[in-house]
Amino acid sequence: MTAPVRFPPSIWAETAPGRVPAAALTGIIETDTAVIGGGFTGLSAALHLAREGKDVVVLEGQAVGWGASGRNNGQVIPTLTAAEPDAWVARHGETGRRFAELIGGSASLLFDIVRREGLAAEAEQTGWFQPAHSPGRIRLSQARVEAWTRFGLEVEFKDAAQTADLLGTDFWHGGMLAPSGGHINPLALARELAGAAERHGGRIFEQSPATWVEREGAEWVVTTPGGTVRARALILATNAYTGQLSKTLAPRLAKSFIPVHSWQMATEPVGANLRRKILPGRQAVSDTRGDLRFFRYDARNRLITGAAIIAGVNDAERARAKAARNLAEAFPDLGVPKMTHVWSGYLSMNWDRFPRVHRLGPDGWAWVGCNGRGVALGTALGREMARAVAGEDPRGLALPVTEPQVFPYHTVLTRTAPAYLAWLRRKDMTEPDL
Repeated sequence: MTAPVRFPPSIWAETAPGRVPAAALTGIIETDTAVIGGGFTGLSAALHLAREGKDVVVLEGQAVGWGASGRNNGQVIPTLTAAEPDAWVARHGETGRRFAELIGGSASLLFDIVRREGLAAEAEQTGWFQPAHSPGRIRLSQARVEAWTRFGLEVEFKDAAQTADLLGTDFWHGGMLAPSGGHINPLALARELAGAAERHGGRIFEQSPATWVEREGAEWVVTTPGGTVRARALILATNAYTGQLSKTLAPRLAKSFIPVHSWQMATEPVGANLRRKILPGRQAVSDTRGDLRFFRYDARNRLITGAAIIAGVNDAERARAKAARNLAEAFPDLGVPKMTHVWSGYLSMNWDRFPRVHRLGPDGWAWVGCNGRGVALGTALGREMARAVAGEDPRGLALPVTEPQVFPYHTVLTRTAPAYLAWLRRKDMTEPDL
């Protein structure tokens, strides 16, 4: 009997609704679409295909939500880290415009799915706020509000006084509010999406890592340790974990991004008196730093936060201490909070922080490069790829296709990537040239 999959000791693993694991794949099966990866992208694609009556199989190497989808902060953010909407148009023309509009609508899409399917994911569409960490970043916030408004996203600029009211501190200087954003319990969302896909007829196999994929004639053939899937169409939805479970799965794609270690943690529950002052509207918050400060409440009134560190010794304790100091600095009344849960995982980064969409072959799709924005974006791209394999003309979809570009000296860059944080910290101390 296969041993149960172990999840990191996160608040999500402790609180997400349980899921009876699906069986591992054995033998040879056929399907219309094979999806590799049981995270937000793969499960969203499977759900959208199954709702349309398509035969779809999901192969998950560990358990649904085991990777980045079940480990992240749970912030639902309808923008990208740095790639602005006009830059997408400049790079990809009309397809770039559609992609920018997809990003702007991605949070609403996620919350609409939660409501439509009745998913128990602790969803709170309370908005996402990006406060400016320096006076010069105010101009950046204003520029982003103007740009995203032109692309149809409802956003608001908040001045210093409004920001202080929203956050309960004068630590920041203003910022951009996107009311369509919010937060969810990410592992709960992954498990609930899986259940919804299964209810609509999708098939999921867990502990079934794809070790090889190839095109044979008019079919995609996916091999796992216990079996084989033959399919007309393929969606590779492994993102930051491409190459983590099998070095032979899409090795070129795995070397087209840098996997970056991300630390997350949860405080003890915050009392009602403090909650009336600190972030009373329960928005999700991620500021303008490269060395990001981010936080939000969960359903049990814990602050869910995190920190980036340069890898070394005692990483978990150093990340814990840094995140606690950051909160105490911004919210003196909170003091230095105790972290009850600390966990980590990978996110995928590109140097220009543009997500990459790739066409693998006939009816074969993949994307990588979440750059810390995978919750809403992954869900939206899952729907878009489902549309593509279901027969819609990709030229009319929000799929800006590029060829994978392998990072030279990928292994060395992966080991030295944490040093990039030192550069980000220096950049945070300068004002942007707008």
